Amino acid sequence: MIRLGVNVDHIATIRQARRAAEPDPVVAASLAMLGGANGITIHLREDRRHIQDRDLLVMRQVIPTGLNLEMGCTDEMLGIAVQHRPDQVTLVPEKRQELTTEGGLDVIGQRAAVLAGTKQLMDAGIPVALFINPDPAQVLASKEVGAIAVEFHTGQYADATTPQAEWEKLHAAAVLAHELGLHVHMGHGLNYLNVQKIVRIPYVEELNIGHSLIARASLVGMVQAVKDMKAAMMEHYPHKI
Repeated sequence: MIRLGVNVDHIATIRQARRAAEPDPVVAASLAMLGGANGITIHLREDRRHIQDRDLLVMRQVIPTGLNLEMGCTDEMLGIAVQHRPDQVTLVPEKRQELTTEGGLDVIGQRAAVLAGTKQLMDAGIPVALFINPDPAQVLASKEVGAIAVEFHTGQYADATTPQAEWEKLHAAAVLAHELGLHVHMGHGLNYLNVQKIVRIPYVEELNIGHSLIARASLVGMVQAVKDMKAAMMEHYPHKI
């Protein structure tokens, strides 16, 4: 069964556009779970452009299992994670000027910081995934620093006019990660059409999807949007759901 994690950051984006009280990402998360989501993903950025500290606090109380906190590997964020104890932390790169996460974490180039951050979280009993590009060297480094999972950045696959080559990179990286004993997650840019090829990749355990799902939810409602995504994930390969 491939788990669906619903990223509700963009619900908070709409709220923060007016600095208002609604729409509430916590309510959106609850509706996503009612629609069949297996978990909720939120990214608490350093600049707090969408998800706020209050959202994490309440989300931890409302979402009993499957809360995945995306965050940069900084002292502030590590302390917040240890305090609130999400079910999983996914360490991601973060630049303040970017519209969305543009690529994977450079585990090799930031080895010391990622190693220390991963150890701090794991010592606190929080499983750690690293959001990386489907690069064999980054997969090996992720294993070496102690992560239990990798989430492969699927943005290049999603943006490609002819995505076969990018799909093959994801396939090879998933096989390698599995051979190393890492759990395999994927996310970024996935939608109701391109997800169907992703679920063909072996060893994928979790997909984290935000923008396309929230866009559909704005038209048909969160519960229906999640149901539609689950259906898209199993349309051709029901044995993997």
